[in-house]
Amino acid sequence: MSQRPAATGSLGRFKTALGESPPLLWSFLYFFCLLCGYYVLRPVREAMGASSDVSALFPPAMIGFFAERGIALKELQLQVLFTCTFLIMLALQPVYGWLVSRWPRRVFLPAVYGFFIVTLLGFYALFDSGVPGRGMAFFLWITVFNLFAVAVFWSFMADVWSDVEARRYYGYIGAAGTVGAILGPMLTRALVERIGIAHLMLVSAGFLMLCIVCLLRLRRYAVQREAQRKLASGEVPMGGTVLAGLRLIAREPLLRWLAVLCVFGVGVGTLLYNEQAAIVRQFYPDPKAATAYYAGIDLAVNVLTLLIQLRITRALLSRYGIAPALLIPAFAILLGYAMLAAAPLPLLVAVVQVVTRSSEFSLNKPARETIYTRVAREWRYKAGAAIDTVIYRGGDLTFVWTHKLLSGFGSTAVFGVGTLVAAAFAFGAWRVVGEAKKLPDARGGEREGERAG
Repeated sequence: MSQRPAATGSLGRFKTALGESPPLLWSFLYFFCLLCGYYVLRPVREAMGASSDVSALFPPAMIGFFAERGIALKELQLQVLFTCTFLIMLALQPVYGWLVSRWPRRVFLPAVYGFFIVTLLGFYALFDSGVPGRGMAFFLWITVFNLFAVAVFWSFMADVWSDVEARRYYGYIGAAGTVGAILGPMLTRALVERIGIAHLMLVSAGFLMLCIVCLLRLRRYAVQREAQRKLASGEVPMGGTVLAGLRLIAREPLLRWLAVLCVFGVGVGTLLYNEQAAIVRQFYPDPKAATAYYAGIDLAVNVLTLLIQLRITRALLSRYGIAPALLIPAFAILLGYAMLAAAPLPLLVAVVQVVTRSSEFSLNKPARETIYTRVAREWRYKAGAAIDTVIYRGGDLTFVWTHKLLSGFGSTAVFGVGTLVAAAFAFGAWRVVGEAKKLPDARGGEREGERAG
């Protein structure tokens, strides 16, 4: 009975927030539809990445290329996929930079989601006809989709919300995404046997269409906020160069440290994810037992994330700012890695995995995104997107190969190096907090932030 008032209080605060701010409902629906549409397809990606059928995953020409050189493509499956993903990110970054530089928000935002919808229709045809190599194409596509679509979402949220509002509402918006992340796999489990993988593409496309509806409804609130606060309008092209995002990261200390935080945050997750797979193979050789282990982790991550988003994130950001939301998880992960280096047991790996993933979704991500409400549009649409795509995948690529090198020395070596990576992650979080304090304050600094770009 002691938990009932707290739960009622959380629901009551959410209802009050919806009444106070009409854009919150549309932001809530937007992120829910976006992550639900993604998580409908995520199990398909995981199945493709773990597939033992190399001919279904890779195109025949690539299989022949590696075979001629005596390389077992199956042994480097994930490394090849992650390397190709990074190269695609590099190629797409200037395209995205050109789009946001030359077209106003009302054009490029629907265009991004429209592109993904059209390609989903293409994948429907590929999976329906069983084209060889469809697995690799889909794995690469959905990874790009996840990073770009989510990066665009948070950039747009910084157009809609001020810093004070973001601290108050981003926890609720993040919770909507978590609910979508829970519902998506449930839909996949319920539908895949009945309609097949190909038709799941159409289900996801339907959710993306709803995203476009939500962003069009939210656009007028962004316009109103920009007019009221005399900010640079998103209804005109942003201008600048297509590589401005990467140049801003090189030039601005805050963006550089956000990039550092991103790289080592990815490193923490990638080393843990890959070593966890090796440990599970050792301790849970039965596929059913391994599946139950992974299912338990996913359930714990989603439940803990939702609880933190509803009960802690809003209060923490509103009262204390970004410092505790970035630093507390960073030091918890550092402690977890130090314990794993001493005793790499499956249960402890699961606990650290839950802490790492849930803290990223519930605290780290909302805290980082509130920073972009206080800077110029070019920072969030170009530099922020570059960090979330090219920098992110560069870190992923680096650490997936790092794990490959370390894995031969055993789990203790992996987690020992991981402890150093976690320490670098904590240091990056501390520096981000310090640089963010130099930004204009939340009450009157937004106009200054626009000029800073």
